[in-house]
Amino acid sequence: MAVFLGIVRPPSQHSLFSIIRFTRQFSFTNNNSISISKKAKLQFKPFFTASLHSSSASSRNGDEVSANQSEIIFIGTGTSEGIPRVSCLTNPLKTCPVCSKAKEPGSRNRRLNTSILIRRTRPSGNCNLLVDVGKFFYHSALKWFPSYGIRTIDAVIITHSHADAIGGMDDLRDWTNNVQPSVPIYVASRDFEVMKKTHYYLVDKSSVVEGAAVSELQFNIIKEDPFIVHDLEIIPLPVWHGPGYRSLGFRFGSTCYISDASDIPEETYPLLHDCELLILDALRPDRSSSTHFGLPRALDEVRKIKPKRTLFTGMMHLMDHEVVNEGLLKLKETEGIDVQLSYDGLRVPVSL
Repeated sequence: MAVFLGIVRPPSQHSLFSIIRFTRQFSFTNNNSISISKKAKLQFKPFFTASLHSSSASSRNGDEVSANQSEIIFIGTGTSEGIPRVSCLTNPLKTCPVCSKAKEPGSRNRRLNTSILIRRTRPSGNCNLLVDVGKFFYHSALKWFPSYGIRTIDAVIITHSHADAIGGMDDLRDWTNNVQPSVPIYVASRDFEVMKKTHYYLVDKSSVVEGAAVSELQFNIIKEDPFIVHDLEIIPLPVWHGPGYRSLGFRFGSTCYISDASDIPEETYPLLHDCELLILDALRPDRSSSTHFGLPRALDEVRKIKPKRTLFTGMMHLMDHEVVNEGLLKLKETEGIDVQLSYDGLRVPVSL
């Protein structure tokens, strides 16, 4: 149960995924790693839309979603530093192919901090539940909220207390000053302790100058037990985000969301049973890091969890959207695994 605490937010040959137009070919090996052959010319095919898109022109940014259907909107799908990286775009010695693509309008390689919004339809009125509010939240909201008609933020649910998950809490002032009286924040006690330091003026407003326009937030402490937000049961999915650092994924109905993970404890797997849609961390194409799944490990987890469909998130600039997705499509043919990379702005209908 949540406890209310009151009002207190050109390509380089040296890069693994350098896309040299006339020399390399992307493929998966038998041991689930990724190899790049220099024997054949890489021909960029139009992006395979397969299971991610309907043929409707009105659904260019994902599956067709009816007006009375709940959906998940990917507000961001990138790392803490975002893509493109400034350091890549200003490097005079080497061109980063993914960051170069990401700076182009409409590129699906452009990724801001990982976050989703659950837009839930219900007889009593729709509600918008935001998972994480990272340091690039303003830029993501500026693009997707007007585009998709999102006005209110009815709750924010926090996975962990790194900057890419809580760095945008101050930006919630635009909502609490101009849209709604306050925003409820649902957060584990360990992460709330961090917020007391990083956002002390939002937790304890006694030091705020009178009349100052700061975010009006209601902090609710959650445990690793199911809790209710606006009549929706949310099941925490405890994971490790590096040695000794606990992060939370969340289950909403048959959708399971794990954005920041290096390992899944055995006790969490039963909570993933009968998962229809799995949204899972996949940082880079070749290996895992100390704090994030890489693509080979993420695929192993998909094989173990056996969801009907998987969308990877949290990708860095070694993950070229079109190239990796083309490789992942082959797994549907060979193993029957429905896996793809997500992208900022993707909309997916869900049952809640």
